[in-house]
Amino acid sequence: MKVIIIGGVAGGASCAARLRRLDEKAEILMVERGPYMSYANCGLPYHVGGVIEKESSLLVGSEQMFKAMFNIDARTNCEAIDISAKEKTVTLKDVKTGKITKEAYDNLLLSPGAVSVRPPLPGIDLPGIFHVRTVPDVKTINEWIKKGNPFLAGMHAYSGFQTLRPKTRAVVVGGGFIGIETAENLVHRGFEVTLLQRGEQILGPLDKENARVLEAHLKKYGIHVVFSGATGFKKNKEGGLAVETESGKDFKADIVILAIGVKPDTALANMAGIDIGARGGIRVDEHMRTSDPNIFAVGDAVEVRDHVTGEWGLVALAGPANRQGRIAADVMTGRDSKYRGTQGTAVIGVFDATVAWTGINEKSLKRIGDTDYEKIYIYPNSHAGYYPGAKPIAMKILFRKSNGTLLGVQALGLDGVDKRVSVMAGMMQMGATIYDLEEAELCYAPQFGSAKDPVNFAGMVAADVLRDDMPISHWNEAKDAFILDVRQPFELAVEHIPGAINIPLAELRSRFSELPRDREINVICRSGQRAYYATRILLQHGFKAKNVSGGMISYAHNYLFEADLTGREV
Repeated sequence: MKVIIIGGVAGGASCAARLRRLDEKAEILMVERGPYMSYANCGLPYHVGGVIEKESSLLVGSEQMFKAMFNIDARTNCEAIDISAKEKTVTLKDVKTGKITKEAYDNLLLSPGAVSVRPPLPGIDLPGIFHVRTVPDVKTINEWIKKGNPFLAGMHAYSGFQTLRPKTRAVVVGGGFIGIETAENLVHRGFEVTLLQRGEQILGPLDKENARVLEAHLKKYGIHVVFSGATGFKKNKEGGLAVETESGKDFKADIVILAIGVKPDTALANMAGIDIGARGGIRVDEHMRTSDPNIFAVGDAVEVRDHVTGEWGLVALAGPANRQGRIAADVMTGRDSKYRGTQGTAVIGVFDATVAWTGINEKSLKRIGDTDYEKIYIYPNSHAGYYPGAKPIAMKILFRKSNGTLLGVQALGLDGVDKRVSVMAGMMQMGATIYDLEEAELCYAPQFGSAKDPVNFAGMVAADVLRDDMPISHWNEAKDAFILDVRQPFELAVEHIPGAINIPLAELRSRFSELPRDREINVICRSGQRAYYATRILLQHGFKAKNVSGGMISYAHNYLFEADLTGREV
């Protein structure tokens, strides 16, 4: 069997290595049009920031390594320029010499990845405008930063030579993964950073309320977040650039990073005549086969099924790409491996904070008209509160009202975020319900977690909701209704809800006469814990009561930001 693999990063390299482990006799040819084979593109923004100092640290494999360890013919600077599915051949071009060759295959794997979106905006080809997609991209960025800008105010007073000033202003266009990570790393390099985002939120996989918390965190570290798209680029009088925006305002920059997004690279797929899906990616089945039985495809270029909705989607993540490569190798060698679909499990570090998620978000559920879900907001500590260093984790949990199936999780915090979302992602993949979270047995020591871990706590709260032990409401329902605040009076001085009745929890049983029995009582505290106790008391004394999920913290995330929208720059 001869297998040609087009694309030597993530999915392609994973397929090649797996294929060799399964079939020692297979002839394997892997080609990569760039100068590097199997590099860590997820680490590129951190090389810009100097966190990863050496370029070599990003290089996972080489032509020599693949040959020595796996007996794989790996060729860099080798571009596939044509595919004949009928003849089962691939035409290759040596990028350096221009030499053309043709190779036959029994099975072909396409792992071309995705290409950065580069809209045809005026001035987009000016010097100083870059993408962060490949190792050469980052090398060029670092060289540009080191060069400095001509200081146009004249000759240096003492030397008589034109001087250089350091590049200090950066504009990042796009508030997704790469945009946010690059913005952070440019701050580490000493830049004043403006982040431009079209629309009303950054980091699209998050729901709006959590995205705004992240927005506030970026501003805390000096990143200027502006909600306006770029419309063009021009030179400014100081020798740098100016980014024009939809609002009519220009933003000066010494360097511009385009992080508008990526789109599947389907040029070769089109040549081969295989099916392209409605989302613009290569359509594959659960075995990673395309519409041609001898052509497989993996990675950023393919459409995959959403684990929750079953919809086709595009997920540009290294983890799924690697798993898909393994599955394709399995199938080529006669094994019945299947791809389960993608939950979109992801994590991003933003200065000292971590944001992670898995599964579907609420805005997607609303988009598809799914009403069989409930949500809770909880704020447990990262580990036992009595052990030094405990930090709160803001968590949003989505689950089925009908059967408790876990649908999605979003979490933000300074510690312990990634492991909680990872646990729930693994359980979710196996069809877990919130009752499974409730009973999950996890590691415990006070410096690592709590006896009632945040995973367990999420399950307990959600289970209480479905068992009707804790009826809940949300701020969109409760803000105009009867609100009972069970916090201490001194807490109200910090923040309060106008019109709310304040009865501290410890006084509640003695002050029932102050509460209506013919109206629904929405109970709040800081995070929901005391409100839960109060709700249980009221229900057992014949009142109609609901706990406002997440309490005042949820209110801040959902409505204080809403009220402050006029202050957001566009």
